[in-house]
Amino acid sequence: MSKKIKVAISIGDLNGVGLEIALNSHETIKELVEPIYMVSESLAKEGARLLNRKLPQDFTCHGKYKNFKIKPGVVSKEAGKVSFKSFKTALELADKKKVDAVLTLPISKEAWNKAKENYKGHTDYIAQRYAKRAIMALGCEAMFVALYTDHIPLKKVARKIEEEKLYDFFMDLAKSTNEERIGVLGFNPHIGENGVLGEEDFAIVKAIKKANKKLNKDLFEGPLVPDTAFTKTKREKYKFYVAMYHDQGLIPLKTLFFDESINVSLNIPIIRASVDHGTAYDIAYKDKNPNCKSYINAVKWIEKIPT
Repeated sequence: MSKKIKVAISIGDLNGVGLEIALNSHETIKELVEPIYMVSESLAKEGARLLNRKLPQDFTCHGKYKNFKIKPGVVSKEAGKVSFKSFKTALELADKKKVDAVLTLPISKEAWNKAKENYKGHTDYIAQRYAKRAIMALGCEAMFVALYTDHIPLKKVARKIEEEKLYDFFMDLAKSTNEERIGVLGFNPHIGENGVLGEEDFAIVKAIKKANKKLNKDLFEGPLVPDTAFTKTKREKYKFYVAMYHDQGLIPLKTLFFDESINVSLNIPIIRASVDHGTAYDIAYKDKNPNCKSYINAVKWIEKIPT
């Protein structure tokens, strides 16, 4: 029997549902991987107590997080500091090869902001830490979407759509996946109607051609008309898409596969996956049994990656 891979689990915002999901799923995921939770044992016990249960004896904790008290459903500077430290500690273990992968539970970007951790989320910090484009890709077994731009205002997206930048993105993505066909969404309605509704799609066409020529294969196809790209017929042809901006790709993904999708970071030197949902403050520590499917699917995705 092969040795289980070690996974550092960043516990997320302790005032949200992250710890409850970790506790609820522990018996399942320990059969797949060796989890190490980036939270102190005392805080894990406090969270378990709030949920009227005992901490499992094999719930391995790592790190010290002093002077923090869990406040269910509250956005706070203190929770932001703890969740950022938990995430950073997980990355440090991965960098030192003490774990094989990192899995992140949901954080609050507002709490990070209150804590003066001025990153737009996990991916933003990862990109800075490794000085690499961290490609955000989200999905499940049935469909994945990679985001060309992610957490930026919509009004800034058009300025980012340039041939060379797109070409670099396509080449980075090609190195990070084993896909045989990737559908690339256009930007404007009807992919610009040959310039009548905007010229950004010309840059997408040129970047696709340039990338495919360099790769010596037709990996990227498009641009696809966005409003028909996710029909049943198209999804029979494409499993993997590139969206030009956040909601263009995530609205269809979450409509079709909300509970089961995960978030992964590609083109970085470590393996990192995450749940594809938020902190759910409204149900935190209320014994509402938050859905654990995304978390378990993230573990399964990690388990399949060669280390």
